[in-house]
Amino acid sequence: MTTPRHTLLGLLAAACLSTTAAAQEVTLRLHQFLPAQANVPAHILDVWADRVEADSDGRIKIDRFPSMQLGGSPPQLIDQAIDGVADIIWTVAGYTPGRFPQLEVFELPFISPDAEATSRAYWELAEARMMDTDFADFKPLGLWVHGPGVIHANRPVTDVADLRGLKLRAPSRTTTTMFTALGATSVGMPVPAVPESLSRGVIDGAVIPWEVVPALKVQELVTYHTEFPGDALYTLAFIFAMNQDTYDALPADLQAVIDANSGLDFSAFAGRVQQEYDAPGRALAAERGNTIITLDEAQVAAWRSASQPTIDNWIAETTAAGLDGQGIYDDAVALIAKHNAGN
Repeated sequence: MTTPRHTLLGLLAAACLSTTAAAQEVTLRLHQFLPAQANVPAHILDVWADRVEADSDGRIKIDRFPSMQLGGSPPQLIDQAIDGVADIIWTVAGYTPGRFPQLEVFELPFISPDAEATSRAYWELAEARMMDTDFADFKPLGLWVHGPGVIHANRPVTDVADLRGLKLRAPSRTTTTMFTALGATSVGMPVPAVPESLSRGVIDGAVIPWEVVPALKVQELVTYHTEFPGDALYTLAFIFAMNQDTYDALPADLQAVIDANSGLDFSAFAGRVQQEYDAPGRALAAERGNTIITLDEAQVAAWRSASQPTIDNWIAETTAAGLDGQGIYDDAVALIAKHNAGN
């Protein structure tokens, strides 16, 4: 008995559809707060997602939602990962002040000499102290920091006294505390709000790394940029996380794909790439003719001395909250030194 041609074609089409459906077992939604063309989404998150899709032979598909397209505000991202509104999120830990007290150690002044080394230290300290506490409600995929924080303002900032009365956007509880203590009027806000706040005069300046300057066009909104050679004035801790139930529901081989592309080495990669993109951001400000103030050793020493109480107070507050503040700080410093020695 022969099979009619149209029936055979139909069977082949059904087989193809069945194969496609079987091949793509899961679609994951990745939600974050920056435009898709910004450096972190384009050069870190997309790289991770593309690798996961490729390594799973197409069985995992990752839909990417930039600029809070799934709704909510940046401070809600971590709860979106916990509640399953999104399967994967990338966020700034400091957008939820006080929620992740131990990782704040990496945001303290002059602790980070290099984003890659500090990101390795961040992941290792998290494995030792945070996975079953701060991060118990979700699955961390990557933990990293950005390159050196820079002061971008509408007036020159050289000495600590220049901060007096300056309305300065700060990204986290740690940095807000520090800049307030140094005399600035600190204003906390997620980074997407910076351009409008600068243009409206809500703030006089912002602290962000050079890397994010192009996406926000900060070089067009201020004319002075103050950078600190050596250890960073501050940095910022990021969390790249997955809904735990979503991860647990994956078959073991797909969990292995996620795991192989996440963790220590990915965190180091993310920190390194983010710092590498500081150079193009700095170049844009220079090409525009803006004034870039690079502090000398004596000036940095004065800032370091003025910032020491922020470290001392953080250790005391963390200890008062029932955590080992001094131990967390000492471990972070030692881990950073270990990884920085290889650079």
